[in-house]
Amino acid sequence: MTALPLKALEIRAVTAFPAYIPVTLSLGPVEVSTALSCAVVEVQTDQGVTGHGFTAITDEEVVAAIVRELAAPALVGQDALARERIAERLYWLLSPRGQTGYASHVVSAVDLALWDILGKVTGQPCWRLLGGARAEVPLYVTFGFGSFDRDQLADAARHLKADGVRRLKMVVGHHGLKRRAEGGDLGAIIAEDIARVRCVREAVGEECEIYVDANCSLDPASAGRLAPALRELGVAFFEEPVRGNDVGRMADLRARSGLRLAAGQNEGQLFRFADLMDGGAVDVIQPNVTICGGLTAGAKVAAMAEARNIELANGGAFPFHNMHLHAGLAHGGLVEWHLISVEMCRALYRDLPERQGDRLRLPETPGLGFEADGAALRDFASRPTSRGVGKG
Repeated sequence: MTALPLKALEIRAVTAFPAYIPVTLSLGPVEVSTALSCAVVEVQTDQGVTGHGFTAITDEEVVAAIVRELAAPALVGQDALARERIAERLYWLLSPRGQTGYASHVVSAVDLALWDILGKVTGQPCWRLLGGARAEVPLYVTFGFGSFDRDQLADAARHLKADGVRRLKMVVGHHGLKRRAEGGDLGAIIAEDIARVRCVREAVGEECEIYVDANCSLDPASAGRLAPALRELGVAFFEEPVRGNDVGRMADLRARSGLRLAAGQNEGQLFRFADLMDGGAVDVIQPNVTICGGLTAGAKVAAMAEARNIELANGGAFPFHNMHLHAGLAHGGLVEWHLISVEMCRALYRDLPERQGDRLRLPETPGLGFEADGAALRDFASRPTSRGVGKG
């Protein structure tokens, strides 16, 4: 693609496409069906260059409404290359008192679309514009979903190991506090988690790394009960062990357990990342560029982490957007190849890169390196929505 002159590109239209996507994942002998929600934001410019951004792990209709009613009117007429100016404008429009939540999802999707545009007008992929530290990133593969029984977990883990994967992640504490509120036995959930992690360890042996993710679904006491077994089984990190990423409680768990803790995939303000790192709560910080504010904010979190000698990794899935941050910056780390989210993206995009074992080569195509399927976006946007459930 021939690079256009690098001058102001006026934003002419901003459109959000909400999508609720059924996904069926086949993994060797194991199959799981679920659905995930997301929103794709399209930014069109006066020079005919269009970028697409993305956000997920949220209510897609709410994001679309915020884009339509608030963000789009504020962005039309702005320079699409002025990413810092637009980020600041959206901050004061959507979260002027430091709120987190839907605002950061909207900012992320817009910012990613603007980076896509920048890459297209310069003829460069986003990872190279960020710094071009490496052309390939290491992956860990999230496969161990709560709907799998122990035998399915073991079969899936063996299948991935045979496919060259040496870093595997699974869910623990599956909706634990929510289930307790509905009458469930949290102690039994923890006991089953220990058995499930042991089952995977026995299936893959000592040469594979295992990571676990509680998705903020446990209280500190339950996470503490789970921790000794995780340490015995050689878990490489325990992600989001405590409800709300409680900084003090996580710091205490980290000190008492000796486990490496990770968090940050759903955080949407820079001060939250600073609190997690400066509060001693994490060994691994996990900005997700589809939620934290895009590549613009993600690069700032990466700089904060590098200054504190804290490891950076991708949490929260969606590797095709996050790979650019970790390939572009020297402090980049592991990218999460979340098997269900990958299938979701395949329903929305063309020309996505494919993993080779547990490595992913970055595309040289300008921008994000892949294109949204316009027909698919319109089709999903016309379907019934998730109504706030089924977020995966």
